[in-house]
Amino acid sequence: MHILITVNAAWNVWNFRRPIVAAMIADGHNVTVLAPYDDSVVALEGLGCKVLPLEMSVKGFNPLQDIKLIGRMRKVFRAQKPDAIFSYTIKNNIFGALAARSLGIPFIPNVTGLGTAFLSGGFLQRIAEGLYRRAFRNLGVIFFQNKDDRDLFLERRLATAQQARLLPGSGIDLTHFAATDYPSESDAPVFLMIARLLSHKGVIEYIEAARKVRANNPHVRFQILGAVDAANRTAIDASIVKSWHDEGVIEYLGTADDVRPHIALAHCVVLPSYREGVPRTLIEAAAMARPLIATDVPGCRAVVDVGVTGYLCKVRDGSDLARSMDTFLALTRTERVQMGLAGRVKMERTFDQTIVVEAYRNILTVAISTKASAGVRSASARALSGVDQA
Repeated sequence: MHILITVNAAWNVWNFRRPIVAAMIADGHNVTVLAPYDDSVVALEGLGCKVLPLEMSVKGFNPLQDIKLIGRMRKVFRAQKPDAIFSYTIKNNIFGALAARSLGIPFIPNVTGLGTAFLSGGFLQRIAEGLYRRAFRNLGVIFFQNKDDRDLFLERRLATAQQARLLPGSGIDLTHFAATDYPSESDAPVFLMIARLLSHKGVIEYIEAARKVRANNPHVRFQILGAVDAANRTAIDASIVKSWHDEGVIEYLGTADDVRPHIALAHCVVLPSYREGVPRTLIEAAAMARPLIATDVPGCRAVVDVGVTGYLCKVRDGSDLARSMDTFLALTRTERVQMGLAGRVKMERTFDQTIVVEAYRNILTVAISTKASAGVRSASARALSGVDQA
C-alpha cells in the first residue's frame, strides 16, 4: 500500500516517527512524507521514503493561509493517491483531515500535544476547538499520547470514545537508548533539560530553580540542550539564553544530533513543561536509567512515578521545582541509581516502540478494510440507483 505521513517538520518524522516509517517499509508499503523541508530530508530518503515539500506556517492560525494549506494538501493527496494518511502536529491534523475527507482517504491523526493556541484560553482556544470538532468529525480513529488529552477531547466533544485510542507516546528504541552506568559519586551533580527554548517548556522556571539551588549548592551544574526556535511565538531570545550562560547560571549546550552522550553524563533529567503529549526527552532519559523531575501536568505525569522513577513539581513554579531538586540532591548515590533503574523498567514495560508500531499496523488494516467496504456499498448504491432509474 501507499502510506502518506504529514507533519509540520521533516525532522519530526526522523526523530520521533522513524520506527513507524521503518516498519511500514519493512512490511512492503511505499511511504511518502509530506512536510516542510529541513536537514533531515536526505536521511529520510536514505531510509526509503519519498519526501515532498509542504509550504506552511507553523505559527498561529491565519484564515487565509490555512485555507490555502487545505488546498495544497488536497492537491498532493489527490496526486499521490495514498491508501491511508498518518498525521501528526496540530495544523496537519486539522487541515489534513479536512483535505482528506473530500477525497475519501482514510486519515489517522495523532494528537501529540495541544499547542499554544489551545492552552492560551479565550478566543484562540475557541477557534482551535471549533476546528478540531469539524476536522475530527467522522474519522475512524484518533490516536492520543496521554489519558488527559484524550479525556479532554471527549469531555469537550471534540472526539468520541469510539474514535479515541491511547498510545505510549512515540515509543522508544530500548536498544538504541540503552541503560548506561550512573555518573561517579565524585562528579558534581548535573541537572539536564532537553527542550526547545520556549517559555511554555518551563525554561524560565528552570532558570529560577537553578538560581535558588545554586545559592546553597554552588557546585551543582545546570545544563540546557535544545534549539532556540525563533519561529515560535513563545521563543526565548538567543541573547537572553547567552546572558544566562555567560552569567554561569546554566551551561547552554546548543543542539545535538545524538542526545545520548549528554544524558549519560547527567545525574537527573528535568522538564518543567506546562503540558505535553508524552515528552520524548523524559522517555529517552528514563530508558537510559536516569531519574526524572517534571511538572505535574498531562504527558509528564504519564512518564514519572513519584518517588519511584523521579519527582513531579507544580507547574509554573520555579520554587517548587527547586524543592524537588533539593530533595533529589539529598538522595544517596545508591538511591539515585535505583530510581534510574526503576525508570528503565517502566520504559520496558510500557513505552517499547513495538507497542506503537503494532497499533499502527492494526489500525491500518482496519482503515483499509473499512474503506474497501465503503467502496462496495457505494458501488452497490450506484447500481441500485441505476436500476431504479431504469
